[in-house]
Amino acid sequence: MGIFINKGNEGFRQIRNSEYVDKTGLIAVVNNTLFTRQKLSCVTRCRRFGKSMAAEMLAAYYDHSCDSRSLFADLEIAGDPTFEQHLNKYPVIYVDMTYFITNFNNEHIVGHIQEELIADVGEAYPQVPYKEGEPMMKFLQRIALTTGEKFVFIIDEWDAICREFGEKPEVMDKYVNLLRGMFKDVSAVDTFAAVYMTGILPIKKYKTQSALNNFQEYSMITPRKMAPYFGFTKEEVKALAAKHGMDFDELEKWYDGYQIGIQPSMFNPNSVMQAIDNGRCESFWASTGAFDSVSDYIERNFDGLKDDILDVLAGGRVKVNTTKFRNDLSDIRSRDDVFTVLIHLGYLSFDWQERECYLPNYEVSEELANAVEESSWTVVARALQQSERLLTATLRGDAETVARMVEAAHDSEASIFKYNDENTLSCIISIAYYYAHGDYIFHRELPTGKGYADLVLMPRKNVAKPAIVIELKSNKTASKAIEQIKVRNYPQKVAEYTGDILLVGINYDTETKQHICTIERWEK
Repeated sequence: MGIFINKGNEGFRQIRNSEYVDKTGLIAVVNNTLFTRQKLSCVTRCRRFGKSMAAEMLAAYYDHSCDSRSLFADLEIAGDPTFEQHLNKYPVIYVDMTYFITNFNNEHIVGHIQEELIADVGEAYPQVPYKEGEPMMKFLQRIALTTGEKFVFIIDEWDAICREFGEKPEVMDKYVNLLRGMFKDVSAVDTFAAVYMTGILPIKKYKTQSALNNFQEYSMITPRKMAPYFGFTKEEVKALAAKHGMDFDELEKWYDGYQIGIQPSMFNPNSVMQAIDNGRCESFWASTGAFDSVSDYIERNFDGLKDDILDVLAGGRVKVNTTKFRNDLSDIRSRDDVFTVLIHLGYLSFDWQERECYLPNYEVSEELANAVEESSWTVVARALQQSERLLTATLRGDAETVARMVEAAHDSEASIFKYNDENTLSCIISIAYYYAHGDYIFHRELPTGKGYADLVLMPRKNVAKPAIVIELKSNKTASKAIEQIKVRNYPQKVAEYTGDILLVGINYDTETKQHICTIERWEK
């Protein structure tokens, strides 16, 4: 057993000793690529979505230095036709790139990677002596040709070096050239049964092409067959909730909302497990250095980026072109690049059919709101901080306070948009009510059969609060807004899903900038 080669199955054994959600179907996907032109896989997903657990699982399954049958016998992969064919059949090289950052964080890190791997592999194959100065790939090829064994090569956190040395392109280029020399060389056919790389960012693009374009890439944007293994499905979380006596609706509110490929509803797996361990739902989403760097680009306001960020905060969706990003945090050039990074980091979900991104759940919305409050967006931060007061005033029917607070928010935030744009007021009010996301699901422009309600706050399951229907008017009256709600039967539509309903009419005068509010309780 070495440091990198033939490490055995202890990593996955410890995973199995804890609560484990069966994701071994991923092994079958990888098995079907072995010894084919698709055998090089780069599977990238955001932090806390099980990247390292998947890598440990694959290592335990393929490693020929151990017997892992008992670890997989009761799991999905055991019923797959390829299970016996590849179980513990290959020499496995497992590399976690964060190890090298921790131990060799300098410009010579790529040289250290080769030296450490060559030394470790050399001890495992004393019958194949290393030739001084020989590239690592040539050494691995000679071992494969001499022994007749082909390697499974697993790289965890493959992009950690790219993220750590983003401001030192010479180090990044050496690292990418190392990978290119190993995996794009024709000798890879003779050397590897499969290569599996995992990390956060897809492979860096040079101009329009990837430096390793022979890899099959699976990502938060294009997960393909890997989609079911990127997070927890609704069925898996329901089973966990039932087993541990947790409220599924709360878990759904906090951690659901990721659309990953054809999977319409995926949960953050790490947050779900921490909530179960803690016995309650809360935010486990710690800020990352990667997001701090992206926030710098938000401040630059590429192509009106701030407008779109505010729209997302208000519960909206924005179009994004994900194809231009070069998969390099040091090379962000547009608002599309920023949104693409936020998708890869898990701060936004991506609807691949509509090419739109949006906030996935309450946990992430809290974190994004915190980021805004800590930024230089003082007017937006102030609105977020006042949000709880606004909701409280609305629920107690204090129309005067609601009008005053909405007017203040509109006046301060209007400079970001066009003041008299009614859609802008809707967006501003959505931000002003941001605190309500904890108990309500927001619907902007909710179709009701006789029109669209400007903003509807629908109480979540098990929340004993009234629904709130908000209608906006300009240069009319708040009473007219209430009248439109009733004439178009908006409450009847909302009543299909809830009980008590508050009707909120808000009118603003485009000349005086005065806001008037009327609040009524709807009676069936």
